[in-house]
This record gives sequence, structure tokens and C-alpha cells, in this order.
Amino acid sequence: MRIQKWNENWKFWADKDSFALVWNVPENARTINLPHDAMIEEKAYAKSGNHGNTGFRDGGVYTYVKHLFVGEDAKEKTMMLKFEGIYMNAMVYVNEQLAAKNMFGYTTFYVPLNDFLRYGQENEIRVQVRNNNMTNSRWYSGTGIYRDVYLLESGLDYLVPEGVQIKCETADEEYAVLQIRSEVKNRKPIPAEMTLHTVIRNEKGDVVGEEKTVAVLFDQEQRELTQRIVIEKPELWSAETPILYTCESTLMMGEEVVDAQTEKFGIRTMSLDAKRGLRINGESVKLRGACIHHDSGLLGAATFEDAQYRQVAKLKEAGFNAIRMSHHPMAPAMLRACDELGMYVMDETFDMWDRCKSDLDYGLYFREWWEKDVTAMVRKDYNHPSVILYSVGNEIPEIGTDHGAKTCHELCEKIKALDETRYTLASINGVFAAGDQVDNIVADVSADLCAKGELDGNVNDFMTLMDDHMDEIVVHPAITERLEKACASTDIAGYNYMTARYEMDGELYPNRVIVGSETYPPEIARNWDLVEKLPHVIGDFTWTGWDYIGEAGVGVPAYQWGEGGFGAGFPCQLAYSGDIDITGFRRPASYFREVVFGLRKDPYITVQNPHKFGQHLIKTPWVISDSVSTWNWSGCEGNPAIIEIYSPGEEVELFVNGASQGKKAAGKNAGFRTLFEVVYEPGTVEAVAYENGQEIGRMELQSAEREVHLELEIEEGRAKELSYIHVWLKDSQGRVMTDCDKKLTAEVTGDADLAGFGSGNPKPEHSYNEGITETFHGHALLILRKSEGTESCQVKIKSEDGLRAEASF
Repeated sequence: MRIQKWNENWKFWADKDSFALVWNVPENARTINLPHDAMIEEKAYAKSGNHGNTGFRDGGVYTYVKHLFVGEDAKEKTMMLKFEGIYMNAMVYVNEQLAAKNMFGYTTFYVPLNDFLRYGQENEIRVQVRNNNMTNSRWYSGTGIYRDVYLLESGLDYLVPEGVQIKCETADEEYAVLQIRSEVKNRKPIPAEMTLHTVIRNEKGDVVGEEKTVAVLFDQEQRELTQRIVIEKPELWSAETPILYTCESTLMMGEEVVDAQTEKFGIRTMSLDAKRGLRINGESVKLRGACIHHDSGLLGAATFEDAQYRQVAKLKEAGFNAIRMSHHPMAPAMLRACDELGMYVMDETFDMWDRCKSDLDYGLYFREWWEKDVTAMVRKDYNHPSVILYSVGNEIPEIGTDHGAKTCHELCEKIKALDETRYTLASINGVFAAGDQVDNIVADVSADLCAKGELDGNVNDFMTLMDDHMDEIVVHPAITERLEKACASTDIAGYNYMTARYEMDGELYPNRVIVGSETYPPEIARNWDLVEKLPHVIGDFTWTGWDYIGEAGVGVPAYQWGEGGFGAGFPCQLAYSGDIDITGFRRPASYFREVVFGLRKDPYITVQNPHKFGQHLIKTPWVISDSVSTWNWSGCEGNPAIIEIYSPGEEVELFVNGASQGKKAAGKNAGFRTLFEVVYEPGTVEAVAYENGQEIGRMELQSAEREVHLELEIEEGRAKELSYIHVWLKDSQGRVMTDCDKKLTAEVTGDADLAGFGSGNPKPEHSYNEGITETFHGHALLILRKSEGTESCQVKIKSEDGLRAEASF
């Protein structure tokens, strides 16, 4: 089918009155281009009905309208719309008639148009989005048509969208055998004899294989045609060698081309067992994984190809080789980035099944809609070599019950019927799955700890017990029993926060393959040691790789109740648990992980806030400390400070202004995290790592001068529609001043719009679309959305105390 993006020039407005008899376009309707997130335009406020779930932003009811002229000749065409994601409860009307609906919000769906069109005139396409039921999400969902829309056209005989599916049957150095199944449709009331010509090209564009198949399709018939093609000396896809091929499918009647479709794909093999773990192309792979939510930071939920590509690139640069999309199907744009850059993907279906986690979430629709949404996810993913795992649910509380285990079986069987090439799992939290056994677990664990002298008195508060004794909880026999049912139908056992079970379950269930589908960032050293040691544990996925809007405060360190953690109130809007903040800036945890993975030889220096020295840090299990990688702490001169060093090797030595503070154990024996207590004085701190007495790496931090200026830096990359401009507070030597943050105002002129302006601060004072922000540790980010044919634009930044910077792009 001929496919074109259909993102331009939609009318958009908020519906304050959904009275069904009113069907117009109000005068206050705006003209916008998709993708579009209506929620990010709503100002965050303390009394939001969604609370911290969505970063204190409300949903709403919104309408999008666009017109399509259809000529008389279109009677001999097939026309449809493709929506890649609308959040949520989307109703699509064509000329006032309901043509399609989609309740979920994260799956691709198609809208056949022919039965609703008026030929020879304009046709109205109207999309109503009803996201005013709060709460319906545990994280920032966004609202509206937040992914791309496409218009598809063909004749009456055509290749069904997403109907060309390419499977690698076998592959080695000499040959690869591809099985290609193509769904072909004849809408005419008479038989049609067609030829399907399939051509495979390598990255250079050379033809490396082809096949022709002739078939007669009868009145209104849809048929799947199967071809097998042998490729000589195939180049295999993996995270290290992301080589892509192109499959060109051409449907012909005689010499006439009636339809064509192009698919990118990779050739690779997979195998899985408890003795050799996960193997890609015969090579053992351990998944260095990042869980991520779907928002694009300052852009909200709007899903731009540039933003997705940038995010995947930065995650890979930080040492990850796998992404878990949490907790819904991944956007096609991100899948394309993962294919091209080399990133393994665990795609996930749902966050809930039959039991709602929010008052008005997808659990209300699951039973009626799950098969359609699972089918949509698998068809979307099929040709993407990056996708290796399907998770059928996240922390489903009923999964260990009899009927929950049956639902798990149904989901896995549906996926296998659609795609037998990938492996299934459920991301299971044993505590949540324990259900009505929680009281018994608390009683047993607290009694056992008291008997050992590890607890003083009885503990009946489950949350209190979880803080320090999660390991004892997750190995309880009641959870073991629930896991047996929960894992019965999956290829892999996905364990959320159950590291203590890795070794035990390897002995109890010698054929069980485990993945740490969600883990605490501070535990990566412990987790990765087990991943490397145990063949049946194939990887670790941290919560999270990238910071996100919503679940406000979960990773915010605090010194008073209510400032961070689960009790964080407004204006906290970010989770702040990401290795990388929402602007793409790597936080200390990212470097800690890189050292643990063995990918960094230089030590990394970060400093706990000396203003809070000696105070009790209130933190959730997602927080390592409150450290920042800086040696700028004005007002702390002469006061004690704790320096954290994440270091490989056997020893690390710290120098403060040239004076050695001694050597301490580093590397695995120190959990890759070494602490030094020093006296803060401006100047230089330097860490040197040693292995066998020889230096293997070093790093230093220097204090910045107090006189600073604004500096604009455009980020290099392949961006086509978006430009990322970093705003820094720097001294004359180019050192970032991290402790004198300033309020900034941005002005953009020329052929571009300000798409976002903000920082990594989890408690921002301004919305990201206001053009006002404050730097955070000396940094802010401005995102430009360029118009088609953009020639130039100008950016001017000024601070409230008179600093200025400007540049043309």
C-alpha cells in the first residue's frame, strides 16, 4: 500500500461539553501537527485528580479533526488510516459515523475508510479522545494522538498492512533460510490471478535473494502466501552487529504492479535453555537491561522519531544492550531505532489484567480487548530483529491464582500462535502475587527474624518489614507456591525484585530460566555478579534506565518526610529513578552501572551533599545516595564531605588538592563503591584506580570559578525534525557551575517552534512549554521543532540576573 504520514494540519480543541447533538469545529480550535500530547500542555497543580501518578497533570476530553478530499476514482481504491497510538478511549468518526474505536492507548490500529467515504468531495475525520476518567494510569500517560498517523491507499488487490512476516528458519556462516508469509487481499467480486514477487536486498542495495509465486484469489478472499528464500553468506543481526536487510514485496497482475510493500528486517537465530542461557546466533548473551517508560521527557508523551532514536543511542552509549518497554507495547519509532542501533527489546503487553491498579484503568476493558491488543503488538513487532522477548504482564496480582495462571496461559498461547520465534515471560513481583498470604508471610518472617535476634519484637507492618528484609520475604514458601502456577506457561520466569531467589530456584527448578525483569539500581553489583555466575539467569533490567514524568518522587532522596519517596507532594513531578535524567544527562548511577558491567576503566567521582552531612537520608530502595558529580559546594568550606568513588580494579586512591587521602579497596570486593570522608576545600579532587599495583584509570573534578556565563551547545546527532540545545552555566575555563542555578527565559524566532524547555529537576517550577525554566546543577535543555523546509532559526536565552546567550541554528 502507498503509505504517507498524515500528521499535518489537524484542528484540535478541548471538549468542555460532549453533548452528542453538537457536531462542529469551534472557533477556538487550534491548528496543530502530530504527534501531539494534550496533557503536557496542562499546567501541573497540587490538586490534580491524577495526583503524582501523572506528575500532577489532569487528563481531559479532546477532539482532533482533519479533512480528506476523495475523488470519484477512489471507488476503485482501498483506503485506510493507521493510528500508532492514541491515549486513551479513542473514537474515530468518518463523516459523523463511528468507524473504529480503541480503548487501550498503546496499540496500533487501522481504520478502513471505504464504507464511510463520500466520493468527489471532502470527508471529515474526527477523533475523540476521552481521558478524563481519573485515575487510569500509574505513570504519565499523556493524552491524545501522541504517535504518528498514516494514510494508506491501494487498489482493490493489495498486500495487507503488517501482513508480510519474515522468519529466519536457520542461519550460519554459509546460508540463511528465510520463510516469508505474505497476506494478500482481493476486494473485487471476481477472481484475480496475481504474482507475488519478493526481492531481498542487503545493506548495499544488492539483490541477494528473490522468489515469485502465482496465486488466484477469489471473490473477497484473503490468503497467506508462503515463500522460502535462501541467502548465501548472510550477515547476522545482533546488538553488536545491527545489520539490516530489506524485503521488497511486489504484487502484480500480468505486467501491472498493483501494490508494493517494503520491510526492514534482520537475520538472526535465538536459543534458550537453563544450562547455556540465552544465545543469539550461537553466542551467549547477558542482557544489560534498562526499563523505561514511554514519555519523551520535556516533550511529554509525543513520540518523535528523533527523540526515540536519541534515547536508544544514549542508553547504548551508557552500556545498556537491552530495553524493557514498561508496561505496554513499544512505539514503532523506537523499534526502528533499536533495530538500527542494536538494542535487544523486551516488549510488554499490559500493567493489569482483570484487577485494576488505578480506579478507571484498562482493567475495565481487559477481558474484552486483550486478544486484539496482543495481536496488534505481535504484528507490529514481528519483523523487528531487536524484539526477542514478550512480557505478558507486569506485576499482575492475580497471576498466581488458578484463574490468573489460566489467563497467563491464554496470553502466551495467543502470542505463540502469532509468533513462535520469540520467548515469553511475565514480569512477576512475588510480594504482589502473594495475595491473601501476605499476613502469613509477615508473621512467619518476623517470627524467624526475632528468633535469630535480627528483630526486636514482633513486626506486623508489612511495608516496614520490606524495607530491610525483602530477601527473607521473597523466598517464603507461599511465594514459591504462587510462582509455580505463575511460571507454568512462560518460557522465562521474570523476577521483579527477587534476586534472593536466583540461586535457590536454579536448584529447585533446574530447567527454569530467569531474568531480573525489574531490579533496584543500588543492587546492580550484587545482581550482575549473579547474572554472570548463573547460566540460567540471562540478564538484569534496572528500574529505570531513563527518568520519566509521573510516579512522582519514587527516586527522590529527602531529609524530611514528604520531600521525596512515595510521599513526595507537589511540585514533585518526576520519578527521578533513572540512570539518565529526562534531558539525556547521565546521572551518577549510570557510571556506577558502567563500572559494574566492566565497560569503564576510569573511576567515577561523585559527592554526597555536604550541606546535609550527618543528617539521616530518607530514601527508597531505588536511591543510592544524594550525590552529585561536582566539587562546587559554596558555603561548605572546612566542613566534612563524603566522596563516593565507583571504581574498577583492586584499589582506588583519592587526592584532594594534590594530597593523598590514602588507598582503599575497590572493584568487586568493595561492591564497586568506595567512600572517603574528607574536608571540603575548593580546588581539585582526583581518583586513581589500580590493578595489580598498576594504574588503570583516573578521573578528576575541579571547582568552577564564581564568575560564570551562559553557553549554548547544539547536540550532534541524526535529528531531522528536532534539535537539542544544551544550556550550561560555565566559567571561563569551561567548567560547569553546579551550585548557583539561575532562572532562564528562552525566545525562539525563525522557522522553528520551542517544543520543550526544562531541566532534570524533579521539582520544576514551570511547565516545559512555557519557555521558562531554572538550570539544575548548571544545566538545562531546549528542544526545537523545526518546520518543513527550515532554513534558520535563532535562540536567545537570558537569565534573571542579566546573563545572555544567543545562537543561530
